[in-house]
Amino acid sequence: MTFDRRAYANDTLLHLYRELLKPRLIEEKMLILLRQGKVSKWFSGIGQEAISVGSTLALEADEYILPLHRNLGVFTARQVPLARLFAQWQGKPAGFTKGRDRSFHFGTNDYHIVGMISHLGPQLAMADGIALADVLDEKPRVTLTYSGDGGASEGDFHEALNVAAVWQLPVIFLIENNGYGLSTPSNEQFRFKSFVDKGPAYGMEAVQVDGNNVLDVFDTIHRLAVDLRQNPRPVLVEALTFRMRGHEEASGTKYVPAELLQEWAQKDPVDCYERWLLAEGILTETARHSLREQFKKEIEEALAEADGAPMPTADTAHELADVYAPLREVMSYELGVMSSPDASDDSQPITHNSEPITKTLRFIDAISDGLRQSMVRHPDLVLMGQDIAEYGGVFKITEGFVAEFGKGRVRNTPLCESAIVGAGLGLSVRGKKSMVEMQFADFVTCGFNQIVNNLAKSHYRWGQAADVVIRMPTGAGTAAGPFHSQSNEAWFTHVPGLKVVYPSNPHDAKGLLCAAFDDPNPVLYFEHKLLYRSLSGPVPEAFYTTPIGEAALVREGSELSIVTYGMGVHWALAACDELKISADILDLRTLLPWDTEAVRRTVAKNGRLLVLHEDTLTGGLGGEIVAWVAEHCFQHLDAPVQRVAGLDTPIPFAPPLEAGFLPQQRLKERLMWLQGY
Repeated sequence: MTFDRRAYANDTLLHLYRELLKPRLIEEKMLILLRQGKVSKWFSGIGQEAISVGSTLALEADEYILPLHRNLGVFTARQVPLARLFAQWQGKPAGFTKGRDRSFHFGTNDYHIVGMISHLGPQLAMADGIALADVLDEKPRVTLTYSGDGGASEGDFHEALNVAAVWQLPVIFLIENNGYGLSTPSNEQFRFKSFVDKGPAYGMEAVQVDGNNVLDVFDTIHRLAVDLRQNPRPVLVEALTFRMRGHEEASGTKYVPAELLQEWAQKDPVDCYERWLLAEGILTETARHSLREQFKKEIEEALAEADGAPMPTADTAHELADVYAPLREVMSYELGVMSSPDASDDSQPITHNSEPITKTLRFIDAISDGLRQSMVRHPDLVLMGQDIAEYGGVFKITEGFVAEFGKGRVRNTPLCESAIVGAGLGLSVRGKKSMVEMQFADFVTCGFNQIVNNLAKSHYRWGQAADVVIRMPTGAGTAAGPFHSQSNEAWFTHVPGLKVVYPSNPHDAKGLLCAAFDDPNPVLYFEHKLLYRSLSGPVPEAFYTTPIGEAALVREGSELSIVTYGMGVHWALAACDELKISADILDLRTLLPWDTEAVRRTVAKNGRLLVLHEDTLTGGLGGEIVAWVAEHCFQHLDAPVQRVAGLDTPIPFAPPLEAGFLPQQRLKERLMWLQGY
């Protein structure tokens, strides 16, 4: 292997060596501990250290890196304390995830690192969001994110590169091409010869580097970073390398031809660089030995500290409390008392003694009003979605927003739902808020992984708030068929870490949206399309919030209770009027976490309960509510609890079939049965 020192000083060359050697010695120790059962799993980066170390040292300390599970050198080069790393691998609270996730599945904002999740691709889009935040703040910084050659087959890879290219984001996409995705060789992963062929197709520069040559990696990334800080754009870097161990230790390397292992053993990044330094007289044999002993001592001391740290104790209250990021005190944003969490002068709340001034707004205009006021209230809020800029969105909710807030904050996106949701999380890492508009709730499937595995688990895993609101135009009644009319809110009410809201009227439409933006947690905001222009009501002109997690009793009655939300509120009101039934009608408003005490109160009062929703019956939220009532309110029941919902079919297109799918007629039948029971 040939090393070109260029104009680098000896101190720089030796610094590269020290940081290259350290993760190798840690790895050798970890392999021993793995065999002793003292760590549960290990993904070895032996043979690939030059990429992690060279690229990390090439960046500034405040520039984010998003590594994979074989990039130990990123963490050690950023000087992450070894005792905390070892505690992390042992599942101890002294680590970074309090024992809730393993290996490198964590981030640390103190060291500007965001770790991976097992799905490999989502961190690429997060890098887009972090870089976007830097661009919006006019900070000359780059973001570096890793992908393996196998992981680059995922759709997240394409989406992240495409978005970065379209938005000209300063992201370095570093592909560690080691020839295998677990045991699958490259010729069974892709048909192109080199990843540099992909760059021009995305409209970006692409370069290839010897991934085992730490000096070449360092120089290449350093030169690119200097350029990208001044001329923001994405670059794809392919680093050719090889891993000398299995995908993880249990998988072994029997699938690798022996001659291939022998060939790459001659290119070992640590041994080759060390021999060159010795030959050039830059490193002495004495210094080499001394450094190894120093690192071994440091490793043993850190291991002793980690070994002495306690294992976590299961505490239900503590675990549940950490699912959501805590709300700020200024979240008490009732009508009449208002303050701004982003006010730089820490001004006192303004108290209004008179009744709030209201105006009559359509449901759709209330959403737009809340969105506009939230953009003013939160200067770091960024809106992203297909056609939401000059066009104003397919429903025109953001019409005029570009003129008012600029294209930096109101951004048209490519058809890349996964990448845009991931970018929202990346913006959160840099302290910004974001809204992602799904053109229709049906399309959220394309961003499902980011929502349920990345956004929802972020705070619980490593304390990073996912300050993202996802707007979801939902529901049937417009004869739009099975791909534009689904009610899919129940997909998300099973996912801890998400909040799910679903307003039924203009007042709550604005109030819940404003509350969602004040909340640091990921909020899915469902808005029924049929209500957009068909329903109007009084809405306060000033900013206000409707508390997330609190149901509203929209009508009081004495015969029975109906628990519902969204369009179901209006169906229940109409059916009770037609049938002359006196009923409590409870609008949940929030589906996760839902208001159990409000349900308890109405069941205890009336003893008869019907749960109604537009979503299909099987697996709908109604089943959860009924189960909870059976467990906690059985003594209050005077009749079997009833569920009324959409048919267990996809939503059909033709109006007569759609009407048969929807539950209005079945609602009347069940109400009369329950009344007469």
